[in-house]
Amino acid sequence: MASETISIPRGTFSNLTKNLKADLLSGFLVFLIALPLCLGISLACGYPAISGIFTAIIGGMLATFFSNSELTIKGPAAGLIVIAIGCVTEFGYTGGKDPAIDYQAYRLALGVGVIAGIVQILFGMFRAGILGEFFPASAVHGLLAAIGIIIMAKQLPIALGVSPEGNPLELIAQIPHFVMAMNPLVGLIGIISLCIMFSYLFIKNPKLKIIPAPMMVLLVTVPLAMYFNFSEERTYSFGGQDYPIGKAFLVAVPENMFHAITFPDFSGLMTTTGWKYVVMFALIGSIESLLSAKAIDGVDPWKRKTNHDQDMLAIGAGNTLAAFVGGLPMISEIVRSKANIDNGARTRFANAFHGLFLLLFVALIPGLINQIPLAALGAMLVFTGYRLASPQEFIHMYQIGREQFIIFVSTVIGVLATDLLMGIAIGIFINIVIHLKNGAPAKSLFKPKVSIERQEPTGVTVKVKDSAIFSTWIGLKQTLDRLKDEPHVVLDLSDTYLVDHTTMAKLHEMEKEFTERQSNLVITGLERHHPLSNHPEAGRKRSR
Repeated sequence: MASETISIPRGTFSNLTKNLKADLLSGFLVFLIALPLCLGISLACGYPAISGIFTAIIGGMLATFFSNSELTIKGPAAGLIVIAIGCVTEFGYTGGKDPAIDYQAYRLALGVGVIAGIVQILFGMFRAGILGEFFPASAVHGLLAAIGIIIMAKQLPIALGVSPEGNPLELIAQIPHFVMAMNPLVGLIGIISLCIMFSYLFIKNPKLKIIPAPMMVLLVTVPLAMYFNFSEERTYSFGGQDYPIGKAFLVAVPENMFHAITFPDFSGLMTTTGWKYVVMFALIGSIESLLSAKAIDGVDPWKRKTNHDQDMLAIGAGNTLAAFVGGLPMISEIVRSKANIDNGARTRFANAFHGLFLLLFVALIPGLINQIPLAALGAMLVFTGYRLASPQEFIHMYQIGREQFIIFVSTVIGVLATDLLMGIAIGIFINIVIHLKNGAPAKSLFKPKVSIERQEPTGVTVKVKDSAIFSTWIGLKQTLDRLKDEPHVVLDLSDTYLVDHTTMAKLHEMEKEFTERQSNLVITGLERHHPLSNHPEAGRKRSR
């Protein structure tokens, strides 16, 4: 057992040289993915392009060592674009029409970001990481899908060289107009970028994907933008119409990155808008980060587990510092973390190296960044949005069950029509209504009825009455967590009228956790329940 423990890679300085080659290579490959995405996410948020780089550097070189998570990559994420752009917009952001007002809106958003980071530190200190377990799975999936749709709606016009205006539903309705109004040279770069990004979905040979798709986009589109002379302000004719071209279609960062450091303005916290976005940054960012960390733990080759409270502390510390110097909000980002694993990373030093490579690149050769066409970054984010809201996601939710699909779609529509908090609240409300319809007693919606019976020598039996649903899962999870050192635990659900999809999915995860601890969790009492679909994680309902 001791030799098995020693063989598990750990991100300590004493083990740095042992895993150096693997972590350095993975850090470099993740840097190639992160560079364009950090720039694109920053601009999509209404922040300066360099902001995302600041965040990824801090996430790699600082937050890494506050957390025990070995394989997650900390940095800006597409999932927070909607919150960030909403924040600066409500503080007066004009989209470039008035740079002075835009700069002030950005500073006010930074003030919000600092306080949101402190709130996340408090989440970690007071062990509130478990709050991420409260939200129903279908509503969370709906939230992420809606974010993906909004990203696509906002970034497709940029990929085509058109300025987007309007709310998400208006932007979706205007897509035919954006295509017809496309700036041909800019749109050509955007379309080529989209083709490259989507083509990687069909390439199965890993040797052909050594260069990550975002970096391949830059290798193709930067020379193309130079050939079309995007750096010269001019107009050109195509199809009898004149179109502008120039530096406005390229990324702009200062030659000296330290000149871009911007300090926050906290006066926005004197408004309800400021505190609304403190809640949204802290809550949505924490949920996304916790989900990412859990997902990466599930594919960690060494089955290491992240301490979610400690990881929340790391994210909070990183966000506080990043916002204080002009950076975007950060989370444990899922796509770059998965790439980190695929590239052979062994410890958290891969995340630190990815941040170091970003620092060196921006410090030594910032001029290259200013040759990147915005259309290419817009196309990358369109692809990112597609991954969040792909047709497979809708099909998957329908396969779990019609009631889960209703919750999922209701959340999507709610977010598109209102905002993130209201949208997920709508999803939770619809979920509760469906639970009541399916027989869950109203008195059991928020207070779990759990009892523990110790039966020597067979082990411990945990009995649940009335219902086991998303809103009572935290209480049930805490009970089961206290019993993980027991050799044999039986979870008896025979006295429940409803066990929902969220609980079924989390119980399957819990079974694996017990097995990894050389223990055994047996779920019984579902013989008289019938599944709400053929999916193995579908909810279970018992007739009264």
